[in-house]
Amino acid sequence: MQEPTFLILTALAAGPQHGYGIITDVVQISGERVRLQAGTLYAALDRLQGEGLVETDREEVVDGRARRYYRLTSEGEARLAIEAEHLRRNADTATSRLRTRLRPAFSIMVFRSAT
Repeated sequence: MQEPTFLILTALAAGPQHGYGIITDVVQISGERVRLQAGTLYAALDRLQGEGLVETDREEVVDGRARRYYRLTSEGEARLAIEAEHLRRNADTATSRLRTRLRPAFSIMVFRSAT
């Protein structure tokens, strides 16, 4: 799963949101690394709806303009949970390997600072 898709689903895990809400939530979740353009978001939402991961929650009119809210489906929740677990396991493996790799250097630094 691509990171923007993961972030869109993560934003919707908090509850139904409209497009601009998703865009701003993705910026926050990603630590300002990912900024979705409206066209990119709506193309992704259309694809996610086609895959059965997202559905329209409701529409309302605000200042004369239609605002559509989206929500995760139960399949979307399951896919997000699987992907989050996959990423967690990969991150745990990377962290473990880095600790092993950095441990000898860390031990030398601790030993030198103690003398």
